[in-house]
Amino acid sequence: MNYKPGRIFLSVPHMGGHERNYVLKALEDNWVTTAGPNIPGFEHDICQHTNARHAVALNSGTAAIHLALRLLNVQPGDEVLCSTFTFVATANPILYVGATPVFIESEAETWNMCPDTLEQAIQARLKLGKKPTCILLVHLYGMPANMKDLLEVAQKYDIPVVEDAAEALGSRYSGHQLGTFGHIGIFSFNGNKIITTSGGGALVTADEQLAEQARFLSTQAKEQAPHYEHTTMGYNYRISNIAAGIGRGQMEVLEKRVKQRREVFSYYKQHLQRESISFLPEPKGSFSNRWLTTVLLDATSGKSPEELRLALEAQNIEARPLWKPMHLQPLFKDAPYFGNGLSEKLFGKGLCLPSSSSLTEEDLEKVVKVILREVRE
Repeated sequence: MNYKPGRIFLSVPHMGGHERNYVLKALEDNWVTTAGPNIPGFEHDICQHTNARHAVALNSGTAAIHLALRLLNVQPGDEVLCSTFTFVATANPILYVGATPVFIESEAETWNMCPDTLEQAIQARLKLGKKPTCILLVHLYGMPANMKDLLEVAQKYDIPVVEDAAEALGSRYSGHQLGTFGHIGIFSFNGNKIITTSGGGALVTADEQLAEQARFLSTQAKEQAPHYEHTTMGYNYRISNIAAGIGRGQMEVLEKRVKQRREVFSYYKQHLQRESISFLPEPKGSFSNRWLTTVLLDATSGKSPEELRLALEAQNIEARPLWKPMHLQPLFKDAPYFGNGLSEKLFGKGLCLPSSSSLTEEDLEKVVKVILREVRE
């Protein structure tokens, strides 16, 4: 990453003030490991905000997806229906458990998994005698997926759902927090997310047994014994008490950060929307945290996303392409894919703009000025 002075980054941490108090208390009490009061406290805070019944704090969102697949008994040779338009961290855990991803195309309204394509894929796999074990859908850039229709398909074929809400903490669908609709939801607290623990994640569920099993597996699957007894394979996935302390402070300002990210989106839309530049609107009933503001460039803009990215880079401004779809990644070249290529078109037309909640109006003006200078009406 380029750390030149004065750089405007894509998405950076934004502390609220009380994080220091939680961390200092942990240091004073010598709770610096993967045990300590900040961890259950952080889990309580996550439940309070999302209305999830149970939360398990972990060291990454990727770990949370891996555990979710384990908890749903996804086995080697199974198939998992997965959003293709996402970051690789969504799909990699499918490989961890020895399963095969079956990638599902997006719908234009949300850029998330298309319910019609999902059902077509299920029917096609059933004809081959391969009933998928799990649906792993994503709420991309904080935009809620069409949960009503997706859940109807899932229930029709009796397939459990995992929500990858890594980018969507604070987003809502029909008034309910994302991550709480499926059997299991996951969040990420990576350094670029809307709030951070420096690195971390969480698994949420309404099922107490699943939550307890997640805690068990995340702490090396240690059985109840005075010595170290193990009957199943576990992982070192628990969050540290230090990181959880940062998370507790960050949860206190989450709603403020959502408001600020949405204000960043509104600024860009107000100053940039035109025939050659478009933004993804919120469907009725959806509330996005606008984790990252994204734009699509029309052919009339006179610039490709890469040309615009380089123009911004020349002014010490970080921007990035939209996610390259998983079915186009060399890693997954042999994986089944169902769709019409929409995500490929979005990848070719889109760009993520600097969206940090700490951006000043001067920062935003600078970004807008560069874009307007480069893009034709």
